[in-house]
Amino acid sequence: MSELVEIIAKYLVDNPDEVRVNEVEGTQSIIIELKVAPEDMGKVIGKQGRIAKAIRTVVKAAAIKENKRVSVEIIQ
Repeated sequence: MSELVEIIAKYLVDNPDEVRVNEVEGTQSIIIELKVAPEDMGKVIGKQGRIAKAIRTVVKAAAIKENKRVSVEIIQ
């Protein structure tokens, strides 16, 4: 899951080298933490959070195959 988030984020930002993804796995859920450069924050979040919502939707769809709950958090 974290690889998927990393690939999507690297295509969106101007500084792909500064994209960091951390995956915290629990028993029933996975939390994926996405960190990008401060100037790229708007590109990952999008207007009214539309891009962030789209990223979360894609990841949740991929997680259904593994019967896991996944949440994506964008960290400043």
